Amino acid sequence: MASELFEIVEESIEVGDVIKKVERREAGAITTFIGTVREWTQGKQTVYLEYQAYIPMAVKMLSQIGDEVKAQWPDTIIAITHRIGRLDISEIAVVIAVSSPHRKAAYQANEYAIERIKQIVPIWKKEHWTDGETWIGDQLENVPYKAGKPTIKEIEG
Repeated sequence: MASELFEIVEESIEVGDVIKKVERREAGAITTFIGTVREWTQGKQTVYLEYQAYIPMAVKMLSQIGDEVKAQWPDTIIAITHRIGRLDISEIAVVIAVSSPHRKAAYQANEYAIERIKQIVPIWKKEHWTDGETWIGDQLENVPYKAGKPTIKEIEG
């Protein structure tokens, strides 16, 4: 079941499908985080984004985040789906759904998950702007790629 909870997909993400993965009778709360493609980043107009991933490792790291969430908030269930490929403005890039008996844990676990995705999951993006394009380093956007784009050696560390 864990592999069904953590996915990298190339098609549009259906938010309701991700939510259904965490629904259960014990849950009094389900929180969702929906990350979308924004039009403006640091004063530059984005036309579209292109996401790529080292898929086997990305799924493994999403599952690790799930384990971390379960350790900190034992009564939660989490599902994460991240999209790769070309995404236009307002399209959904990531959906995180967390269910819990109480809302506080669901909110906290959800916020924790998106921050950990940015820290450890090998997903990167190429931003296409009206005046050019560039690969963004890591998801925290503070580590540039030496070759201007990611390489497996850089991803594996």
